[in-house]
Order: sequence, then C-alpha cells, then structure tokens
Amino acid sequence: MKLVINGENLSFDDSKTIFEIMTQLQIIDKVMAVAVNMDIVKKQDWQTFIPKDGDKIELLQFVGGG
Repeated sequence: MKLVINGENLSFDDSKTIFEIMTQLQIIDKVMAVAVNMDIVKKQDWQTFIPKDGDKIELLQFVGGG
C-alpha cells in the first residue's frame, strides 16, 4: 500500500490502520489530529480506520510557541 504522509511517499506491506501506521512510524504519542484526504479522522476511529492505497494523510502535531 502506498500513502502520502505529511507530503512524503511511503509504502507499507499491507493494509494498516491509522493507529498501526503511527505506531510503526514511532509518532503515536506526538500526533494530536489526523486528516485523510482533507477529512478529519476522529481519535476514537484511529484503531479501526484503514486508509486506501494512494490516500494523502496529514498527521498533525501541535507545537507551542509565540
């Protein structure tokens, strides 16, 4: 499965949930919001939502500052 995650083309062996993708990328504790093809995926759906080949995913992290 090929996905575009935060603008980077990545490949995965098989269909994975958003949660599994974030775990594999070791960023699960940093992500606050997820959008797939510009649609927000609620946090309670991360463990069941499986993106399709070619989807564009944005894993958003909030950064403090001023």
